[in-house]
Amino acid sequence: MSQFSLLGSRRFAPFFWTQALGAFNDNAFRNAMVMLVAFQMGLDDKTVSLYTNLAPALFILPYFLFSATAGQLAEKCEKSRIIRYVKLFEIAAMVIAAIGFYTHHTTLLLVVLFLMGLHSTTFGPIKYAILPQALKPSELVGGNGMVEMGTQLAMLVGMIAGNSLMLIHGYGPIAASATTIAIAVLGYLASRRIPPAPATAPDLVFNWNPATETARVLGITKQDRRVFNAVLGISWFWFFGTVLVAQLPNYTRLNLGGDGSVNTLVLTLFSLGTGVGALLCERMSGHRVEVGLVPLGAFGLTAFGVDLYFAHPHLAAVHGIDWMAFLHGAGSWRVVMDLTLIGVFSGFYVVPLFAYVQARTPRDRLSRVIAGNNIINALFICLASGFGLGLGALGLTAVQIFLAAALLNVVVAVYIFTIVPEFLMRFITWILVNTLYRVRVDGLENIPEEGPALLVCNHVSFMDPLLLMANLRRPARFVMYYKIFNIPVLKFVFRTAKAIPIAGQKEDPAILQRAYDEVDAALADGDLVCIFPEGGLSKDGQIAPFRPGVARILDRRPVPVVPLALRGLWGSVWSRRDSMLHRARLPRRFRARVELVAGAPYAPADARMETLEARVRELRGDFA
Repeated sequence: MSQFSLLGSRRFAPFFWTQALGAFNDNAFRNAMVMLVAFQMGLDDKTVSLYTNLAPALFILPYFLFSATAGQLAEKCEKSRIIRYVKLFEIAAMVIAAIGFYTHHTTLLLVVLFLMGLHSTTFGPIKYAILPQALKPSELVGGNGMVEMGTQLAMLVGMIAGNSLMLIHGYGPIAASATTIAIAVLGYLASRRIPPAPATAPDLVFNWNPATETARVLGITKQDRRVFNAVLGISWFWFFGTVLVAQLPNYTRLNLGGDGSVNTLVLTLFSLGTGVGALLCERMSGHRVEVGLVPLGAFGLTAFGVDLYFAHPHLAAVHGIDWMAFLHGAGSWRVVMDLTLIGVFSGFYVVPLFAYVQARTPRDRLSRVIAGNNIINALFICLASGFGLGLGALGLTAVQIFLAAALLNVVVAVYIFTIVPEFLMRFITWILVNTLYRVRVDGLENIPEEGPALLVCNHVSFMDPLLLMANLRRPARFVMYYKIFNIPVLKFVFRTAKAIPIAGQKEDPAILQRAYDEVDAALADGDLVCIFPEGGLSKDGQIAPFRPGVARILDRRPVPVVPLALRGLWGSVWSRRDSMLHRARLPRRFRARVELVAGAPYAPADARMETLEARVRELRGDFA
């Protein structure tokens, strides 16, 4: 099912439009205010600079002060009700903004800017915590992609609208006021259609002290190291994006020689690219949380960030050209490509990270983890502003600052992928599997979303564990022959995935016993464990009799058993064909069409060896 079908679902669509309308209003108000203060009030340059530099700080300040409180609120209370109150608050803020626009009262407008920052701060933890409650696990990546796409487009349209409305001669403040109030009212009406999202921690004891609660929320965010490093990755995205967007006006004016329309064009390219990348994540990840896209996104950010430097490194000879003249100029399409693809790879980078945080964080802590994420995001945005200002003070041009951020991205990526090797492991797996095979999956909803279970699967090729890793929605511990486990390069993947090496009783009884102990410990921890009960690769494409390992595991730890079957692998790359009969066959199939099918789980008491073997044979059907 396409992610766009979510827009026809009440459990998603009202929230999507509520979020998009709020993002529009944030940006429409901010840009209208800047346009009024900078161009229409006749203020001197020093005063304009004061207001334009103070504005971002006032908007971001509530994230530091109130994110922890907002996280508690989202855990303790029913979420759709909070959203409605937040949208009523937005209507009131826009009414105050209308007074400020009409009277040209800058202090009042700065107060409204702080209130809109508070609005976004309160909505933030709900925004990402409500999605796992409303969506199925298979819809989570698609839903996040839709929200990211909607947010980017709404921000872009809001920026353009804020500028354009305030430029209407004689009626700019009235037009901007009427539009932002109307959008706030529409957002409230949309919020009334959001289905109830029950409190995930109704017994939470509320802490009204923002300082101590901020410290506690950051502590909760750091409890799971993998989740915390995903949060750091998200915050780095905000750092990179802030540096890029902050330099675009100077880059547009000085390097491209463009006017305001060219600045709008480059913002549009970046925003549209991010939206496209966010939407592509679902298709590329196969409807599951695929953090293997994160290294791909990081690579793209650096590659096209560096190319953006080389595309137009020198100051423009002609200035003040419009967007049409720019597009007809030499080298313009390289700039268009770079900005668009930086956006696309930004989507590949950030959407899987958000979905990863949502999928790996317990529901009763998710809102507070998102609040911690917002606090760290705010810190990184401030650091990005300092980074840009500092390099600018040292004499670096906008395009040189782009290059510095792109190269720094390499350092950050290496750091993240070193401390969270799962990202790199998933990337290697994703590349290998999608290069060698075309995979269709069916019945994976039979695998429990949480709790222990034993997966049993036929064994056709050396790539079987990687195929399963790339397509299962939950991480699984694979039991595999120790010599396969030790294959160079792939050993990094198997070790990072916490695969369990095993050997035969006669070959190495110590390894065998250690494998059974590790399987039992993994199941005790609530993990999935996958075994290949045939005890080796198929020699003729058929399923060999199952060995008694399953019974031994279930005797120690009774858990549900899910039968799996791989179809179409025999004769493909890395399937085994040792006999003289098979050596005479044509070369093995590259990009083979294969299928992974899961059957309904068996209770431990019903999971007899002959029953499981018969069911796997049935699932495999007439395929090899």
